[in-house]
Amino acid sequence: MSAEPAPAAAAAAPPEQAPEPPAGGGEAAEHRALVLTGFGGYEKVKVQARRGGGPRPGEVSVRVRACGLNFADLMARQGLYDRLPPPPVCPGMECAGTVRAIGDGVGDRQVGDKVMVLARSGLWQEVVNVPASQTFLMPEGMSFEEAAALLVNYITAYMILFDFGNLRPNQSILIHMAAGGVGTAAIQLCKTVENVTIFGTASASKHEALKESGVAHPIDYRTMDYAEEVRKISPKGVDIVLDPLGGSDTSKAFHLLKPMGKLITYGVANLLTGQKKNLMAMAKTWWNQFSINALQLLHHNKAVCGYHLGYMDEEHELVGGVVAKLINLYSQGKIKPKIDSVWPFDQVADAMRQMQEKKNVGKVILVPEAPKEESKKEEN
Repeated sequence: MSAEPAPAAAAAAPPEQAPEPPAGGGEAAEHRALVLTGFGGYEKVKVQARRGGGPRPGEVSVRVRACGLNFADLMARQGLYDRLPPPPVCPGMECAGTVRAIGDGVGDRQVGDKVMVLARSGLWQEVVNVPASQTFLMPEGMSFEEAAALLVNYITAYMILFDFGNLRPNQSILIHMAAGGVGTAAIQLCKTVENVTIFGTASASKHEALKESGVAHPIDYRTMDYAEEVRKISPKGVDIVLDPLGGSDTSKAFHLLKPMGKLITYGVANLLTGQKKNLMAMAKTWWNQFSINALQLLHHNKAVCGYHLGYMDEEHELVGGVVAKLINLYSQGKIKPKIDSVWPFDQVADAMRQMQEKKNVGKVILVPEAPKEESKKEEN
């Protein structure tokens, strides 16, 4: 995640200012990209034509077949995500596709390789040029849609559960937004540890799906106080709380922890209350934000951790090690990305609405809809 994809730079400039293709990198070809034209509602993300050259030294060029939609992308559209360059810019932190060209100095990738890609932004395009270090070979049998659903959610879930949470047999955990991308990944990873009791918050319509996936106690956060519901079943609370919500929910999470419990906060979903940035929601979340000092932590015997994958840009070995573990778990059949729905670039507004209104169970995927003859060639 060390550098922006080359076409992302092109997406940030008007077409007539798009960078020239590098020498020896092939002709500049036009491709479709999703571009955030300004901050605001769903209509701010538009399909536009972009020109990009071949890969630079150390890069590979990838024909994108599927892209992942993440909560951070929704926040970026509203101007609430600090790791996105200013608009106009191409969003997208993960995608999957086929290597179509290789830059000088790349020895571990070849044309035709099926890869998944992780970047800070710039991946919602038909073609992306990215450092080879930001690509990972897809395991045998994985679809492009699954590959586009793996990296952001499963890296996040793995690191917060195991690196921070130190999840062990016979422990209990509360997973918020349990039917979403990270929630689904976290549930599957919890099932790799013996006898973990999972509490999961989601709207009532998703409870059957959650039970089938391994959640012992689904809780409808819209009609119940989830803290009270947890304590009815486990009076002492839980060992781990995964908090993507922020605001007052972080405080509730901390007080739900057993002694030696761990709270891992990794998002501020409470900021998203509508299509556009809501200053009242921002003020409320900020005002209610949980705060504790080191001395207070001593008295509580609890841990508070903060996680943000977007700031792992330079941690290639750390992230690569996690991806290797995830690919191994996938190959063993222990994890499998759950796809909620697949939307073409032209319907990106509907895809974002599906996620923002929390209708999804699993991952929302975007696909460019490449020309049919090209798709057939690449499937062979």
